[in-house]
Amino acid sequence: MVRVNSAQKTTNGSGEGAGWTAVTSIPLSEEGTADQNESIGSLVRDATTHLSTLLRSEVELAKSEIAGEAKKAVKGSVYFILALTVLAFSMFFLFFTAAEGLAALGIWRWASFGIVFLVMLLVAGLMALLGYRRVRKLSAPKRTIATLKDSKKITKRKHSESAEATA
Repeated sequence: MVRVNSAQKTTNGSGEGAGWTAVTSIPLSEEGTADQNESIGSLVRDATTHLSTLLRSEVELAKSEIAGEAKKAVKGSVYFILALTVLAFSMFFLFFTAAEGLAALGIWRWASFGIVFLVMLLVAGLMALLGYRRVRKLSAPKRTIATLKDSKKITKRKHSESAEATA
């Protein structure tokens, strides 16, 4: 809804916008300037032009809104990355504490650190195995490749047909 400043102080019933009146549409041409004898074709052309302009404006608005939201998302994701970094560095203290806890149970200190190290290696190996199995399941985009090959065949056929027509 477009608001137009008026000389009178009017409200829309809700107490908002004193001094503003609501206009439900934007006139595309001044009133009274349209030729009464315009053909239907010119009216359709004008309507098509206005619709095209409206659609382009809507697309531009969507682009600007999405770009703004994407910037916000990137700024927000920076904090998640920082949190993960702090978490990764703090894991050192967790493993150190686990090793000291094993040492407090009566295991030699060097053996407790070795045990924690081996557990960390096992977890890292398990994660690597799971990652490898996931990556191994990846495949080429078969449908996209097939449609690109079809498009290539069609364009070659069209090109050869146009070459024959000009010859």
